[in-house]
Amino acid sequence: MERTGPTVRFSGLLAVCSATLLAAATLVASAPTVSAADADLVRNGGFEAGLDGWNCANGSGAAVTAPKRSGDYALKATPAGNDHAKCSQTITVKPNSTYTLSAWVQGSHVYLGASGTGTTDVSTWTQSPAAWKQLTTTFATGPSTTSVSVYTHGWYGTPDHYVDDLTLIGPGGEPVVIPAVPAGLKTTALTSSSVALSWNAVSGASGYHVYRGGTKVATASGPSATVTGLTPSTAYSFQVSATNAAGESAKSAAITATTTEGGGGGDTKLPARALVGYLHSSFANGSGYTRMADVPDSWDVINLAFGEPTSVTSGDIRFSLCPVAECPNVESEAEFKAAIKAKQAAGKKVLISIGGQNGQVQLASTAARDAFVTSVSKIIDTYGLDGLDIDFEGHSLSLNTGDTDFRSPTSPVIVNLISAVKSLKAKYGSDFVLTMAPETFFVQLGYQFYGSGPWGGQDPRAGAYLPVIHALRDDLTLLHVQDYNSGPIMGLDNQYHSMGGADFHIAMTDMLLAGFPVAGDTGKVFPGLRPDQVAIGLPASTQAGNGHTTPAEVNKALDCLIKKTSCGSYQTHGTWSDLRGLMTWSINWDRFNNWEFSRNFDGYFGN
Repeated sequence: MERTGPTVRFSGLLAVCSATLLAAATLVASAPTVSAADADLVRNGGFEAGLDGWNCANGSGAAVTAPKRSGDYALKATPAGNDHAKCSQTITVKPNSTYTLSAWVQGSHVYLGASGTGTTDVSTWTQSPAAWKQLTTTFATGPSTTSVSVYTHGWYGTPDHYVDDLTLIGPGGEPVVIPAVPAGLKTTALTSSSVALSWNAVSGASGYHVYRGGTKVATASGPSATVTGLTPSTAYSFQVSATNAAGESAKSAAITATTTEGGGGGDTKLPARALVGYLHSSFANGSGYTRMADVPDSWDVINLAFGEPTSVTSGDIRFSLCPVAECPNVESEAEFKAAIKAKQAAGKKVLISIGGQNGQVQLASTAARDAFVTSVSKIIDTYGLDGLDIDFEGHSLSLNTGDTDFRSPTSPVIVNLISAVKSLKAKYGSDFVLTMAPETFFVQLGYQFYGSGPWGGQDPRAGAYLPVIHALRDDLTLLHVQDYNSGPIMGLDNQYHSMGGADFHIAMTDMLLAGFPVAGDTGKVFPGLRPDQVAIGLPASTQAGNGHTTPAEVNKALDCLIKKTSCGSYQTHGTWSDLRGLMTWSINWDRFNNWEFSRNFDGYFGN
């Protein structure tokens, strides 16, 4: 959220790796020499049967008649946005064997490679051949390798490329058989809304299906998974099966796991449908100053914007009312405190929001962490507040190189923030209200990118809120991601969604509730939150931020998420009837806009 001026700017764009990250292998123009026992193992390597046998990410591939090297067709692949048009095929091979992978390519930055070899995965590329050019590389399989993935792809932001006559020469593998039934299914962790499971790996399995009460609820590439979106204090039955190209095994023996009691918002006495708003208390902008006593009863949670640090790394947070010179109608501190008590007596919650666009907070040291706890406690005690809102933006949170697992973060600014909030929660007890207002860049973008990435070069802030949300999920009252000031974000349908309409809010909110693999890694799944922990964040008017959504579109989003009607093209992964409500930037801008946002909320929910 921005505190100065009537508009808000989007704070960051993802930096992508340059094409120089992959080293070029030797390019060979002549066909490889093969033995009599070797064969071409690729299915439809000339794309004469369209994309049969091939998986092209996000619909990026198509069989075309020109240009082609031989036959009637070739592959045309089109990178778009952050997708590099990867097309792949899984092939059965023999252990301890040597293979030669080749393809003829044309166009800008074309890559050819093999993964899952069990030894050293290989790749080769060429920059921009105007005519057909052959790429060739070789690899050996490991002692237990029975399948590999061969692939081609382009690079981010480059034009179309073409592939034809792709071959994998070597000994054919044994026929694939259905894997055995997994054994050793057990519970490894429980929360109020999720159950983490593990089991023994099955030889020959390429993946696993997890069943809850006989219904498939998750898939995994390895022998573990977390099932989310569960109800507190409830017993569930789970089974798991193993899969590969030949089919699916029978289900394992069932186990029962019971979720823990509800945490976080369970004791905060929020209404079933809550309206959250930010009140410009420490500054003025184009919307004008609104006194605490003048905030309508529609608002259930009022976030005081903003507490800001004395310096970026000090951790020392300060808050004061807007100066009279800037806000002529500002109330006295005594009137402000009395108005807070009156709101609380009416059942409202008043929080201090830390950060905002200008309030960069980096708890890079334990000294800063301790100063944060002390100074925030002083603000809460001085004004008699109900809790804390974390609105860290800009460069407050980022992941150090090598910090790749959101479940066990190592970056000091992340670890210290988690520790500080836990200390505040422990100090104030179960009634302490904790909310967060990250941007989509720090949360949903984590579906594609996390930190600086496996090769470096990505924006280290990508997905950086995920470890904070995950570590504090049982203390969290509400997460209201800012569905505005955002670039296009990929949803769970692997399509990009743009702000301003119902579709964006449906896709972004569904991701928070269903959970998602972080950076596409199915072994690192961010578990979904409870619906009562989630509200949708929107700007209150066209002046408040980019991505304003009309009341009609807001209501469509609520219909889809709560009732599973009016969903449009995106299909949610559940009916989220307990969705908590809406958040807006800001109460001041809503007043400026004749209370359109809050009136629509009250009308929709019959308040």
